[in-house]
Amino acid sequence: MSSLQQYFEGKIDFEGQRLVERISYYAVIELAIFAFFVGFMFQRIGITFLILGLGIAAILVVVVPPWPMFNQHPITWLPSKETKEKRE
Repeated sequence: MSSLQQYFEGKIDFEGQRLVERISYYAVIELAIFAFFVGFMFQRIGITFLILGLGIAAILVVVVPPWPMFNQHPITWLPSKETKEKRE
């Protein structure tokens, strides 16, 4: 149970967040251009929306789960300092 919970917790580092942002940004732009041209070639807006929907679903599968490639630079936090209240 704990391994399943650990998997779904979703820890990624700041570099992983930057990578997810870049992947999703550029992939959506390229997908929109591709879908527009394919829809324009076939003169069917339904094909355009189908390509966009399937492409967005594929992008979500790539960027939403916390894949290990998004946690390659884990953050090491400083140890907490004891306060006066904790010592008493």
